[in-house]
Amino acid sequence: MPRYEAVIGLEVHVQLAVASKLFCSCSTTFGCPPNTNVCEVCLGMPGALPTVNGGAVRCAALVGLATNCAVNLRSVFARKNYFYPDLPAGYQISQYELPICERGFLRIQAEGGGKTVGITRIHLENDAGKNIHVQHEKVSHVDLNRAGTPLIEIVSEPDLRSSAEAAAYLKALYAIVTYLEVCDGNMEEGSFRCDANVSLRRVGSAELGTRAELKNLNSFRNVQRAIEYEIVRQRDILDDGGVVKQETRLYDAAANVTQAMRDKEEAHDYRYFPDPDLLPIEIAEGELAAWRAGLPELPGERLARFKAMTGLPEADIEVLTQNVRLADFFEKAATLSGARQSAGYIIGPLLRECRARNLPVDPAFWAMKPEALANLVNIVEKGLISAKIANDIFAELFSSGCMPEAYIAERGLGQISDAGVLEEAVDAVIAANPAEAEAFRNGKTKLLSFFVGQVMRATRGKANPALVNELLDGKLR
Repeated sequence: MPRYEAVIGLEVHVQLAVASKLFCSCSTTFGCPPNTNVCEVCLGMPGALPTVNGGAVRCAALVGLATNCAVNLRSVFARKNYFYPDLPAGYQISQYELPICERGFLRIQAEGGGKTVGITRIHLENDAGKNIHVQHEKVSHVDLNRAGTPLIEIVSEPDLRSSAEAAAYLKALYAIVTYLEVCDGNMEEGSFRCDANVSLRRVGSAELGTRAELKNLNSFRNVQRAIEYEIVRQRDILDDGGVVKQETRLYDAAANVTQAMRDKEEAHDYRYFPDPDLLPIEIAEGELAAWRAGLPELPGERLARFKAMTGLPEADIEVLTQNVRLADFFEKAATLSGARQSAGYIIGPLLRECRARNLPVDPAFWAMKPEALANLVNIVEKGLISAKIANDIFAELFSSGCMPEAYIAERGLGQISDAGVLEEAVDAVIAANPAEAEAFRNGKTKLLSFFVGQVMRATRGKANPALVNELLDGKLR
C-alpha cells in the first residue's frame, strides 16, 4: 500500500478570444512583428489610464456560469506587484479579494469513476510580454505585443490525486472554453496553459505537505509527465528523510525533469492592493441572466445526448466531444447516415489518419467533409462496397476529400452482389479445395471462414460477404 498521497491543484490560464487587449484597443493578433501591437497603456507609460474591455468581462462570466461558479455582480481589479523585464508597469493588473467568479465545481471522469473538482475562483488579469533570449548573444530582447492580452485564471481546489485526474480536469476545462468560443484553444501559442501545485502527504493524514509549483506545462501530455516526475521526486526526498522545499520549478519536456526556478512566492510578496485607476466591474442582474440564457450546449450535455444517439460507451463519446468542431463534424455526418456507424469511423480510421499525418483533431485541417463520411457509411450499409474496402480506401478519401460513391464508381470498386456471379466463384473455390470441403461436412465448421477468405481473394475483396456466407453454407452442407 502506498505511504503517500498526491495533492494537486491547477491554475489554468485561458487567453480570451477578443480582438483587443484587456485595458486598451491594441490588437491581440498572434505573430505580428515585435512591439507593433503596443500603446502607452500596455507599455506602462506614466499617466496612461486603462479602460476595461467589456467583451473580456462577458467571456469570464460565461466560463463562471459553465463551471457552476457564483458570478459576482461586483468585482475589483488589484495590482500584483513584481519586477520582471516583460512587465513594463512593474505590476500586473489582476483580481484578488473580489474576483469575478468563485466557489464553482467541475465533474470529471477519471480512473476511479466520476469525481467533482472544486473551483476556488476565476479572475481576470492581463498577460505579460515575452522575453527572447538569443543563443550566442549577450543580450535579451523583450517583445511586448502580448503585454495586456486578456486572460482568465481558473484556480482549482487541491482535489486532484493523480496526473491522470489532472489531465482529465484540464481536458474538461479545455472543452468548456472552446465550446463557449471564449478561447481558440491553441496551446502552442499559449492560449491555454497551466501551472500545477503538487505536494505529498501521508495516506490518511489531513495535513497538507509542502508544495512545488510546476510551470511551462503547455500540453495535456506534459502536464501528466511533469506531475508524475514531481511525485516521484518528492517521494524520494521524503523517503530519504529530507524536506521538500516550497519553490517554483520549471518543467523540461525534452529531459522530462523539473528544475528549481525560484522560491515560491506567497500573496503578501506581491503586495496586492486595489488598482486606483480602475473602477469596480459592475454587472447588471438582467445582463447576467441574458448571458446565462444564451449559453450553448456544453460538453457534458452533448456527451449525454450523443450517448443516447449511439449507445456507445462513455469513453468513446468523450473522444467525439473533446473538440467542439469534431463534435459538429460527427453530428452533421450522423444526421445524414447512421449515428453509431459514423461514430465508429471517426473513432477508428479517421483519428488513425490524424495520428499518422500528425494533424490536429480539428476538421478545419482535413480534406474530408462530414457529407463524405456519411456517404461512406451509407454505401457500406447499402452493400455497394464491403467494410474491408471502405477501410482500405479511407486514407485516400481522407486526403483527397472525394465523395466515396464517385470514387468507387471511377475505380470499379463496387461490391459484387449478383448471386449468379458469386455462385460461380463459390463453386470454383469448393471444387479447388475438396479436402477442406469434406472436413467441413464432417463437423469442422470453423473452416467456413477459410472458404469465405478464398472467395474474397478470388473476387479481389469485392464479394458481398453476407451473400458469400449464405451460398457457402448452402453448398457445403
